Amino acid sequence: MNTFSHYVFVTMFLFGMNIPLIVILIFVLANSEVCFAQTKPLQIIRTYREANEHAILREFRDFLAVPNIASDSASIAQNAAFILEMMKKRGIENVQLLRGTKPDAPPAVFGEVKVKGATKTIVLYAHYDGQPVNPLEWSRDGKPFAPVLRTGALDKGGEVIDIPNDKAKIHSENRIYARSASDDKGGVIAILNAYQALRKSNIQPSVNLKFFFEGEEEAGSPNLGDILERNKAVLQSDGWIICDGPVHQSGRKQVVCGVRGDVNMEITVFGPKRPLHSGHYGNWVPNPAQKLVALLASMKDSTGKVLVEGFYDDVVPFTDEERAAIHSIPHPDEQMKRELGVAKPDGAGALLLEMLSLPSLNINGLRSANVGVMAANVIPTQAVAALDLRLVLGNDWQRQTDKIKRHIQKQGWFVLDRDPTDEERLQYANIAKVRVYPGYNAQRTPLSHPLAKAVITAVQSSSEETIVIVPSLGGSLPLYLFEKYLQSTTVTVPIANHDNNQHAENENLRLQNLWNGIETFAAIMVMRF
Repeated sequence: MNTFSHYVFVTMFLFGMNIPLIVILIFVLANSEVCFAQTKPLQIIRTYREANEHAILREFRDFLAVPNIASDSASIAQNAAFILEMMKKRGIENVQLLRGTKPDAPPAVFGEVKVKGATKTIVLYAHYDGQPVNPLEWSRDGKPFAPVLRTGALDKGGEVIDIPNDKAKIHSENRIYARSASDDKGGVIAILNAYQALRKSNIQPSVNLKFFFEGEEEAGSPNLGDILERNKAVLQSDGWIICDGPVHQSGRKQVVCGVRGDVNMEITVFGPKRPLHSGHYGNWVPNPAQKLVALLASMKDSTGKVLVEGFYDDVVPFTDEERAAIHSIPHPDEQMKRELGVAKPDGAGALLLEMLSLPSLNINGLRSANVGVMAANVIPTQAVAALDLRLVLGNDWQRQTDKIKRHIQKQGWFVLDRDPTDEERLQYANIAKVRVYPGYNAQRTPLSHPLAKAVITAVQSSSEETIVIVPSLGGSLPLYLFEKYLQSTTVTVPIANHDNNQHAENENLRLQNLWNGIETFAAIMVMRF
């Protein structure tokens, strides 16, 4: 399908079968500067990127070398300082750290570009903090914060190579491996280099630009609302463009108009006050690991359906427009089954996209005594499970976690938010300490919103393939906060490869995805709406 046909397709999707309107819009699009892919600007941006790939890659490598675990305040401060310098070098104005009322909370890094004659303002968002890492889980050739370049994906034989010098060709299938390469330092680099490419190529953005890089997204953004509230004046805009997450499994670019919410829980089940020899006390002293396994098993059936009462009751269904979008998306189920080695997914035959439209309950981790060479014949003192609840529109994170607590109580458990006393241990046979961490709710922007339509058109203009339009992403971002505190609309444009291992060992970013991301965000910066 050529670019012009893409516009026909997107226009029909967005506006229905209103033929006169379609004809008008097709004529406008065909003769507009918005058709970025077929005009000089895209080629200029691509030429600039190709000429500066080595510099972009070196800067990216240096950025990735700065540790960025969300809980490490010193490292987070180093990352913020690094971004400040990158922004200043690019001539971005009013560069500063935005803070909330807590002076020790991770700051957001802010800057702006005012464009003469522009009547609209967009804020470009990415986050610079990262997930915790276990260095022992990373490949022997690399460490989480020692970026390495590989010829391709590690699980497909990608070999470590040196970062090419300025005269050597950089292959687009190469991947850079490091924590936060894809989630989400790649987004920071793509946004800043998109602006740099426009600036160096003397192409003026069509909208005023504001840049906002958050420093605690991976910690649940506990201070983001405070930062937004305190800096309302400087953050006023006509919408936020979020750069986070992967492109579609087919490799096509995608525009996402919503995200799921997220909340985490921790359940601790108690056994004897001290570890015991399993031969002397097994069959008599209850094993907390066994009890926890049984409790968790009561929460889901064999198809993955959550059995907690009311778990799905408050879900807001998709609109007809959103359902149509879902049906138009290529289904990656068979591809992902082969990639992941999964014979039968959960969901009783439902498609991946259908399951992502529902709230979920996932066991993130289990801990009780030791395994492997450290395993011992012991009855442990406790067992712990970390739960991750993904939320869809209509769910409230506190209400959803309350449902889990009530379910545990109905299974015959005494629920606490602290360790039990000796008296409670003797009184109750089943004791569960349940800790709920602060969460956030889902957000969804209508596909018909002017910002959504403009972003869809801009992203499509930067692609030779039909892009994927997704009503809601499976992953989570605290986007409801932008609605709550700023009454602002958000649209998400991911750039990472779908097999990037985000949140896991050997996280990576395919270089062509980075190059594509630069072009995508350049197109967004020159869009009109």
